Amino acid sequence: MLIAFNKPYGVLSQFTGDGSPNRPLAEFGFPKNVYPIGRLDADSEGMLLLSDEPELNERLLHPRHAHEREYWAQVERIPTTGVLQKLSRGVTIQGHKTLPSRAWLLDPQPEIPPRIPPIRFRKRVPDCWIGLELIEGKNRQVRRMTAAIGHPTLRLLRVRIGDFRVDGLAPGCWMILDPAARSQVLGA
Repeated sequence: MLIAFNKPYGVLSQFTGDGSPNRPLAEFGFPKNVYPIGRLDADSEGMLLLSDEPELNERLLHPRHAHEREYWAQVERIPTTGVLQKLSRGVTIQGHKTLPSRAWLLDPQPEIPPRIPPIRFRKRVPDCWIGLELIEGKNRQVRRMTAAIGHPTLRLLRVRIGDFRVDGLAPGCWMILDPAARSQVLGA
């Protein structure tokens, strides 16, 4: 069984609480014996997969399989084409150079409903949404990558895994993927 969950802000990628005000996955009524494949930090939003099939973890997460994940990051200031090219080539974070990725300015800028609580807003510092397509997923990687190029992330959403998009699945909702959607995620 493979499940797509549109994880809202303030939800942990684990079934047990951690003593913080963040909500655990146990509150969302998932079937028994599923576990998250990968993670999204509590302050990140978007698609989280859950499954009862252990072999999917390696297949979807190991960089050698080049399984794409697309993120939309709302960042401070408007990055130049050169800065986005630098991000695409890979940047060094925590002594590790990230694998090449794809980075672009979202045009048109998406209309995303406001987050509760709202992001930090500064009148004199513009922000924009950029897209990033990665095949690796280190801890807080997108946030560290955008900080490394001088454009800190204000809000982060994972919008796609493989060819499956989270569109149409409201935050906090989940669905068991049918064979067609499953093949979009797995690429087979």
